[in-house]
Amino acid sequence: VQLQASGGGLVQPGGSPRLSCAASGSIFSINTMGWYRQAPGKQRELVASISSSGSTNYADSVKGRFTISRDNAKNTVYLQMNNLKFEDTAVYYCKIVNRGGIAYWGRGTQVTVSS
Repeated sequence: VQLQASGGGLVQPGGSPRLSCAASGSIFSINTMGWYRQAPGKQRELVASISSSGSTNYADSVKGRFTISRDNAKNTVYLQMNNLKFEDTAVYYCKIVNRGGIAYWGRGTQVTVSS
C-alpha cells in the first residue's frame, strides 16, 4: 500500500492550498482517512479525519478554516486549507485505516507559511 501526498509548498499567509493523498495497492475497504501534521520540535497531531460515512473531526486550531473530504472511488482524501497562518507550517501526513484496523501513513508533504 502506498499513499502519495501532494499539494504542499510555500504559501503566503491567508493562502488556500489543497492537499491530496491518493492510496494505491492492496487496500481492503478503507474506513477512516485523515491528515496529521508535525511542526518542528512538536509532536505529530491530528488535523482532521473523515469516516467512511462522511463524519468529520477537526482540531480546534483549524476549525472553520480547513475542510477534509474524500473520494472513495479514487481512494483519495483531500484537505482544503483556507486562511493559512504561520502556525500552520508543518509537515502534513495522510493516514488511512482499513476496516481491519490496519493503518497506513504517507511520507508527508511540507507546508510552509511565509511572507
